[in-house]
Formats: sequence, C-alpha cells, structure tokens
Amino acid sequence: MKKDLVSILDLTKEEILDIFKLAKKVKKEVKAKKYRNSFNQMTLAMIFEKPSLRTRVSFETGFTQLGGHAIYLGPKDISLGLRESVPDIARNLDRMVDIIMARTFSHKSVEDLAKYSSVPVINGLSDKEHPCQVLADYLTIEEHKGKTSNLKFTFVGAGNNMSHSLMLISSMLGSDFYLACAKGYEPDDQYVQKSKEMAERNGSKVVITNDPVEAVKGADVVYTDVWASMGEESEKEIRAKAFKDYQVNMKLFKNAKPDAIFMHCLPAHRGEEVTDDVIDSKNSVVFDEAENRLHAQKAVMLTLLGVNK
Repeated sequence: MKKDLVSILDLTKEEILDIFKLAKKVKKEVKAKKYRNSFNQMTLAMIFEKPSLRTRVSFETGFTQLGGHAIYLGPKDISLGLRESVPDIARNLDRMVDIIMARTFSHKSVEDLAKYSSVPVINGLSDKEHPCQVLADYLTIEEHKGKTSNLKFTFVGAGNNMSHSLMLISSMLGSDFYLACAKGYEPDDQYVQKSKEMAERNGSKVVITNDPVEAVKGADVVYTDVWASMGEESEKEIRAKAFKDYQVNMKLFKNAKPDAIFMHCLPAHRGEEVTDDVIDSKNSVVFDEAENRLHAQKAVMLTLLGVNK
C-alpha cells in the first residue's frame, strides 16, 4: 500500500524518529557513495506553483545524489487545475514517474494529487502545512539539543502553515509548543485542537498567547517566520503594523534560555520579523536547518519508496 506525506499526521511518532535516524545515516554516508544507486532509473516529478530556493534545490539535489532523475514542472508548464484538472494530472504522472512532490497554494491540490495518484505524493509546501520543513527543523533540534521531547518550543509570528505543522510535530514528539501572535492572526482552530489532544497524550502542552515575552521566557527553541507568506503580499503593510511588537530581536531573545537556539525556515526578511544580531548570532542554526532539508527529504523519499533502508 502506497504512503504519502501530505500532512505530518501521515507519519506516526515512531516513523518520524526512524526518518531522523535514516537522515543522519544518509547525511553521514552519502559522501561515501553508499546510497548513490538507491533511486537508479527512478524519476521524481516536482510540481511548483510558487517560487523556491530550498525546496527545489534540496529535492532535486537529493534525488540526484541517490541516483535518480528529477523533473521540474513550473507554473507555466502545467498550470495546476487550470489547463488540466488535478486528478487528471495525478493519473498522468503516476504512469510515468515513481514519486511526486508538489509545492502549491492550495492544500487541497496536494490532497487531490495524493488521492488520485498511485505513486507517493509529498507536500513540498501548501497554504496549510509544510511537513518537510518541520522534519528538517526537528532533525536540527535533535542534532543541537540531543533530544526532540521535553523541550519548550516557541514560535513567534502568525498562525500559518509553519505554525500549524510545528504545532503538530511538537505535540507528537512530546515538546511544549508556545505560539505568540497578534490578535486576529491565530492558527486554524482545527490544528490547535488536534495538537492539544496529542500533547495531552504525550505529556506536553500547547499554549497560544498574545504575549511574546511570556512565550519566549525559558524557551529552548525560538522560531519565527515572515509575517506575510506567499499569497499574502497585499497584507504586508497591515501585518507589519499588527506584528511590530513580535520582532525577534536580541531583547526578546534574551528571555529564552542562554543555550536556546534560533530557527527560521527562510527566506528571512531581516529587520522585520528578525534582526541581524539574532539571525547571525552563535545561537542561530538557520543554515544547519536549511541544509537538513536535503537530508530529511532524502530519508522521506527512501521511506516512501521503500528503497535501500
């Protein structure tokens, strides 16, 4: 039976931890060419509705390093859902490729690709979730903190795809999740309720607050993201006013633990949601995090394809 990664909830806690183990193994051994034939004669179709640096390079490089071939399908190549329906695109591609990754505006587009495709589908980012990014995030946390549970993880910013997925994975792994956001920009309630249910089972908690100092105080991890995501550019000025007190600057960051790490999914709008002295500090792990997209996604693709584990 094929397995997809549309939401982080498509994985169990055990599967997430197994992906971390595999990612670290691949990260260590890929230079020795141990995994270079894993995807021999296989093809990855990469569907993009949005611009991309890390997602495209990490998926294309990762699939190539493991012996496969990746095809980039940009907005003008297929016009997802316009030139051709999403179900028809899925039923065409699955006859020709071995796995599909999609970076879309609508989460439903990824869900429909997974529903109608007979090969695995990976969500490379949608308006609701970003599971690949949060796997790389927690892989990075494990590398720097030696664990993924019993931590205070704080997200400062809007309720968006990143906060949704980070809230879910933190609750699954047993870490406390705090979100500090401006009033009116809270995350979708369905994600909050699901996360609280999982947190209760795993001995952690989910706290949504409008007080950034409360959220950051004693944190092991402080994370932020742009205030206006792709597709929300028209709201940039309004959001900048709403979030002016939510900038992660050194004054705010110093409320966290002395050994706290700073994270950002990038690209960062320096001087807006984060200041240079934080993102360039010794506590910042943003480029480790970016690199780990490559390794985490290789582990995800190896897992979904059931290859060479």
